[in-house]
Parts: sequence; structure tokens; C-alpha cells
Amino acid sequence: MSGAVEIAGAEESPGRAFVQIVKVAKSFGSTPVLRDVSLAVAEGEVLALLGPSGSGKTTLLRLLAGFEEADAGSIRLGGVDVTQLPPARRGVGMVFQHYALFPHLDVGENVAFGLHGRGFSRDESARRVAEVLALVDLAGYERRAVSALSGGQQQRVALARALAPAPRLLLLDEPLSNLDPTLRERTRRKLQEVLRRLGITTVLVTHEQEEAFDLAQRVAVLWGGELQQVGAPEELHERPANRTVAAFVGRANFLRGRLRRGPGGGWEVAFADGIAWPGELVDLLPPLQEGDEAELMLRPESLAFVAPGTANALAGRVVERRYAGAISRFRVEATDGLEVEVVAPSSAARVDDEVAVAPGGAGPRGRIWAAPPVTAAEGPP
Repeated sequence: MSGAVEIAGAEESPGRAFVQIVKVAKSFGSTPVLRDVSLAVAEGEVLALLGPSGSGKTTLLRLLAGFEEADAGSIRLGGVDVTQLPPARRGVGMVFQHYALFPHLDVGENVAFGLHGRGFSRDESARRVAEVLALVDLAGYERRAVSALSGGQQQRVALARALAPAPRLLLLDEPLSNLDPTLRERTRRKLQEVLRRLGITTVLVTHEQEEAFDLAQRVAVLWGGELQQVGAPEELHERPANRTVAAFVGRANFLRGRLRRGPGGGWEVAFADGIAWPGELVDLLPPLQEGDEAELMLRPESLAFVAPGTANALAGRVVERRYAGAISRFRVEATDGLEVEVVAPSSAARVDDEVAVAPGGAGPRGRIWAAPPVTAAEGPP
């Protein structure tokens, strides 16, 4: 990580906290999976745990459910310490990545399975099954065989089963990962509708940024078992706390140079002969000083093509153009081998065009932090 930085919002939530995770740690054998994670989720909030495989997000979800036991720390739900409570006593509903439906039971029996042992009469159980199936647009499917359903329908049956006992907390473990892209999009819209209608506190695990941003009010980024940043999607994209978050959430240009004061008194990074671009200095411990090696992060949409010869512009050649309709992603290579990506109108340039690039696009202001070691750059490639 690029220096120590406070994880804003980790132990606080936008409203009354229902989930409180305090300094939780978990190892499997000699391998640490979660390191001192603290996180709060507001009542009625949908929070996404976002990170690559092995980041610890599913382990954290299983700790919330009670399927794993923390080595250290505590978990509270609704003000009650549930750290040592078994899953059945936590009032949690969970939708697994592979749905975990029973193939020998029909849809209604699968959904009613979550009601067993909870004191529901036969009539009450049937009524509740009908209610939650209608909620997920599967009214009248009680007697259908699970094997006769599409992947999206099976996912909704699993959701209905988790909702049937009226849990206080809903946990979703990569619920859409087994669906093809078109079906995933349709099912995600339905899931979003259900979650908003119910207002149930929800924690979602995903490695898909678009899914996290679409479904959750806030997103917690995990990397290597550590909580990197918690915030609204806009905050993570526009104000990443460190290089790890910047590289994992969206696309980014990283320009290495020396920190200096700009003409207006703000900070900038001088990264090429005669070229220095401004940015916002991230609070770090220890703090950066003028002249230190620093790294400027700029989103591709924060750069623009400018007229050749413009002062403080990076000159180069377009080596790649990725068409995306009205806009395209242009990869520009400067004469010294430096590369930047620019988002611009598709008609702005063609491959092999000589261009000039400078800050000025529609994206957020750049971010500045300590430059990572040359041989071990932080974060994903």
C-alpha cells in the first residue's frame, strides 16, 4: 500500500448500524485470510464486498453467517454479539454462489425448507412460500421441478428460500456469477428491485465492479485480507484512497515523478521533461514532502486531446483505439515509452496519429500518493 491511510467510513455507516464487525481476523492454518477488519453496515443498507479471488470477502461473509469462527474480533447484529452464536440463531438468510437447491424437491418444497423448525403451520408455510415466490416473479411455480428452471429462475428460487423466514440480514455470495451476461443483467435488475422493495439489510459478495456499483449503496474493497476503502461507488472511482483501489476500481493511468508545488500553490507531479500535471495529495503517514518520489493517478476520462504544441502537454502517437460507440479508449505512447489511456469521442483520433494529451477531460481530479517501489508496484497490474 502507498503509505498508511485511514479507512474512512469503515466503522461508521450512513444510518443506525445493524452490522458491526470489529477487528476481525481469520487464518486457515498458517495462512492469514482476514487481517483486523472493522466494518459497519446500516440498517436497511445494501453493502457490497468487492475484491479479487482470495481477498477474503467470502470468508467475511461466512463469518457473518456463522459458518466460520473468527480467530479474533467480534460481530454484532442489531446490537447483539453473535460472534459465538451458531448460524440458526443469527436470523440470517444466505444465497450461495451455486444456489444449493435440492434437486429431489420441487420449487415450493425448496422454499419451504427454510421454514422447517421455525414453528410455521402447514397453512402459514404455504402462504409464506406463495408470498416470496410472487416477490421474485415466480408466482404459481410451487410444483415446478427445479431441473425444469432456467439459471435465472433457480437463482430467484434460492433468493425466495433465503427470504422466506424473514431474516434480519441477507447475505449474497456471488449470486449471479453462474449466469450468462444477458441473463445476469436481467436477473440483477430483478434482484435490485426486490432489495429496494424489502429494505432488508444486505451484504453482497462480488468480484464484478459493475454488479457492486449497481446493487449497493456503499462498497467495501478488500485486497489481501485487508480492508482498503469503504464508500459510495462515486467516492471509490473519484477519490480512491490508494493505488490498490484505483487500479481495481475502474481504469487508471499511473505517472511516476517528483512532487512539487504548482504555479497556483497546489501540488503537482513532474513526470517528464518540462511536463507536470496537478492532483490532490492523499493523506499519508508519513506525509509526502516536496521533492519526494510520487505517483499521479488520472482516470482516462480525466485526460483530453489538445492542440499539438500546447504547453505542458504530453506528445505521442496513438497505438491502439478501442471503439465503444460515441466514445473510444485511445492508448497513446510518448517518445520516451511512457503510455497513457485517454477516453475521447471516437472521431478524435485514429491509430498512428500524432497527438498531444493533457488533463482536461470530464473525469475527476487526479490523485497523488507516494510512488511504490519500482520492483514491487502495489496493487493489480
